[in-house]
Amino acid sequence: QVQLLESGGGSVQAGGSLRLSCAASGGTYDMNAMGWFRQAPGKEREFVAAINWSGHSTYYTDSVNGRFTVSRDNSKNTVYLQMISLKPEDTAIYYCAASRTGQAIGDIIQAPPANLNWGLGTQVTVST
Repeated sequence: QVQLLESGGGSVQAGGSLRLSCAASGGTYDMNAMGWFRQAPGKEREFVAAINWSGHSTYYTDSVNGRFTVSRDNSKNTVYLQMISLKPEDTAIYYCAASRTGQAIGDIIQAPPANLNWGLGTQVTVST
């Protein structure tokens, strides 16, 4: 089974930036939609951003739109999440997800969690 491994998390002050990476190993997701989700302490996991298989279509939740940018490099089997102007409310574990069969961003946004392959997550902490 193809595995996803996130990296790039850490602790930053409000207003700072981080770049998360999600690398696929044991296979490729270059024909699959991928996305980022996050889970803050005491809260349910929520959608953050999605990107279609080619990288030409992206979608963001309102709270990060304009601050986060999702991109992918299919030659490296890697998806990125560039985060700027970070806020304390962005503090969460960030998870990478890949659609098992779909290519469109809807295959991330509307898919039941069991229909996605998940990474183990990377912690992002934003302090005031």
